[in-house]
Amino acid sequence: MAELIIFDDGRGQMGPLDDLCPVFSLRTGGFQTYERIERSLGQFVSGWWVTTRHQASWSASNTRPVNTLPKGDQLLCVNGRWSGCGDLPVPGVGHAILDEAGDVLIACLSREDASMLLEQGQLPDGIKSEVVPGVPIYRKAWDLLNWLSETLADDLEAEPFSPNAADRAECAGEHPVSIDDTSVVFPGVVFDTHAGPIFIGPEVTIRPNAVLVGPCWIGRGSVVSEGAVIRGNTAIGPHCRVGGEVGASIFQGWSNKVHDGYLGDSLVGQWVNIGADTVTSNLLNTYGEISMRLEPDGPRQRTGRMFLGTLFADHVKTAIGTRLMTGTVLGTGSMIARTSPPPSTVSRFAWLTDDDDRVYRLDKFIEMVRLVMARRDQSLGDADEAILRALHGKVSLDS
Repeated sequence: MAELIIFDDGRGQMGPLDDLCPVFSLRTGGFQTYERIERSLGQFVSGWWVTTRHQASWSASNTRPVNTLPKGDQLLCVNGRWSGCGDLPVPGVGHAILDEAGDVLIACLSREDASMLLEQGQLPDGIKSEVVPGVPIYRKAWDLLNWLSETLADDLEAEPFSPNAADRAECAGEHPVSIDDTSVVFPGVVFDTHAGPIFIGPEVTIRPNAVLVGPCWIGRGSVVSEGAVIRGNTAIGPHCRVGGEVGASIFQGWSNKVHDGYLGDSLVGQWVNIGADTVTSNLLNTYGEISMRLEPDGPRQRTGRMFLGTLFADHVKTAIGTRLMTGTVLGTGSMIARTSPPPSTVSRFAWLTDDDDRVYRLDKFIEMVRLVMARRDQSLGDADEAILRALHGKVSLDS
């Protein structure tokens, strides 16, 4: 069997969402994308290939080779922007499958040919290729939401479901509920599974009178607040604290939205804190197509979506009562404390108040990150800090 390499070709337009991590490590359902790819192909990854920006940090958190080919004469190179869902045939040696845009989805190559693909981003001459249309691949950040129904259904189907969930909470609907034995479900909680299953992972706490609507996924160590409403097509990653009303959104992990406020059709990075009564708009009054500018200096792009809320990059903070307009992007490390809505695209490390707009001081930002992570018994790694410092340096030069 060919050794599996999952690679980030750097061609996905994720805005600030993948500033600190390779695209394949984004949570795109209950699982991260690479986990779903491994499950789909039935084998574990033998090596990774990432952009230069992520090489040190991904190496620090992994035992498998990064940007070094694993042993083996045949290598199965898989694009980490593939969702892991859908029918993607595994090609024979010397063959590759492309998408409609010409990007390599999967290729089975010799070591020499794999080196050329991964290092130069193109297939060597002589490789036979075939275009397979319609494969779910992440080209733009909002594609994570476009494919969420499919990825979440796939992840839920892969999980074993407990038979005694009805003994622990009020359940309504024909789809199953899985509650890990280590999790706590308080009285008054209602699970509505008419539209899909509900998965409650290990060490989760569901506080009294919360309502969860399937399909949804609550990851390890997360807490759902009293009276919260978690609507369908929602995936909450590990160690999050979520309250208010949330629907059709993905939380990467380690983020807080404890209090009231509506969050819909949104993407939430890691170490985000959403202040009380922060509200996202996810629908235009005209019911028209929503556009989004992923970068402050980039073009506004049509998304093809009627519903689209906010993209919160890692380490974003919003103050109480923050209002976020439809299709807003909040850059990595930005802090929003305005009584009026912020711009639809906020730069990385922006510090926005009613008094002025400025760049978050690097020393103060790093101090804040360390404090926030220490409260969860986590620490900021040297490689991750280096990425943050490099990102901040670019913002400072441009500002």
